[in-house]
Amino acid sequence: MHTPNDDRATTKRTLGQYLAGIRMDRKMSLRAVEEATNKQVSNAYLSQIENDKIQQPSPNILHALSELYAISFENLMEMAGYLMGTAGRSDTERHGRIATFAEHNLTADEETEMLQYLQFMRNRKKPGDKT
Repeated sequence: MHTPNDDRATTKRTLGQYLAGIRMDRKMSLRAVEEATNKQVSNAYLSQIENDKIQQPSPNILHALSELYAISFENLMEMAGYLMGTAGRSDTERHGRIATFAEHNLTADEETEMLQYLQFMRNRKKPGDKT
């Protein structure tokens, strides 16, 4: 038996639909978003994003919205097509240029050492471990 709810579960929401839903959940008007972002995101531009006329807004716009709505910037970047989703990445790609250190321009050697240290930290005995 097929119900209308089945379609909703299998249909992936667009970035615009997602952002519109978040804005409505926050009970904000388009103009309120414009004011809250100090006009970094104009109400007209946000309307175009929410109506899927603009499907890949700039990372700066996505960052402003993620800060305002207190939602994941990385998720917005994935939805806009700037980042590949975690399901399609191998471990080396997933850890390749982690966002935390992206601004430090790590060399390949530094990145390898950071990952080795992370592995060490994860594997060391923690107080109270009985292993």
